[in-house]
Amino acid sequence: MKGNPKFFVLFLVLAIVTLGCKYIVIPEDLFTESTASEGWGGQVTNVSQTEAGDLRIEITIQNETGEWSSMQAVTGQPAVLKSGGETYDCGQVFFGTGGHRLAPGFQMRGYTTGSKADPKTQLIYVECKGVQAEPGATLSIGYDYFMGDLDYYHQDSNKAAGTIELSLDEIATDLTYPRNEEVDGLVIPPDTDIPAISDNVVNLLDVQRTDTGFQFTWQNSNPTEFALTTHIGTPPVIGEDGIIYGVYETMDLAPVPLTPGGEKVQWTTEVKVPSDEKGFYILFSVESKQMRTYVNHLIDITEK
Repeated sequence: MKGNPKFFVLFLVLAIVTLGCKYIVIPEDLFTESTASEGWGGQVTNVSQTEAGDLRIEITIQNETGEWSSMQAVTGQPAVLKSGGETYDCGQVFFGTGGHRLAPGFQMRGYTTGSKADPKTQLIYVECKGVQAEPGATLSIGYDYFMGDLDYYHQDSNKAAGTIELSLDEIATDLTYPRNEEVDGLVIPPDTDIPAISDNVVNLLDVQRTDTGFQFTWQNSNPTEFALTTHIGTPPVIGEDGIIYGVYETMDLAPVPLTPGGEKVQWTTEVKVPSDEKGFYILFSVESKQMRTYVNHLIDITEK
């Protein structure tokens, strides 16, 4: 129960007067202020005109929620440009994380679309048809975002909405990806035992750089007497270029072998990344706590 402390003090006084000396239990969070998420931040990284004469605004987004979070522009809602005393609707909006949850304190400028066989890089930008940016111009984008663990059965839980307003006069040219803020305890080394559902443990056994990207070898250890499948999907990565590589999919769609009770199994996943990029982290989600609930981990493979 949260709210205005003065209201609850008044309520408490009235209750004491009404009930006399009867014992009243006061909720622990009676005087706790609500701490709403700060949402997502963003910075303009480039403003240009396309060959067709449209205004193109490239953007970097930052997860400032304090939790793992995914975000996307409100479906069907244009961005709004204010320029030269006029207001324009901008219908070409690529703004979000591509379905992935990004670690708190991280920032990105693009994500993967297409298919696993034919992935394509989608930069984050907005285009405004037939418009030019005047001094003092601003861009406003409405977005939805989701925080914390992913519950497959209640995917709209922990949903919030926000609006970001960007100045086109302020162009960021010195951003460092993918981290824009240090978060204590966020990054884990590759050899960490990662807890999974029913006391299972997932380990990253090996990381190989291939001609097309990365191949990861995973192991699941099942201490129970029952056979179990631990879903991890196909984990994506993000590196120093600020792009999330890996097409988003529901974690239980990727094939994972069954682990018999008391045994271990191994399998591999692959993600395509450019050969000249480096400084990667794995955005790892593992089925944990209960069925179809996925907990996020950030694995450091920056040396690979």
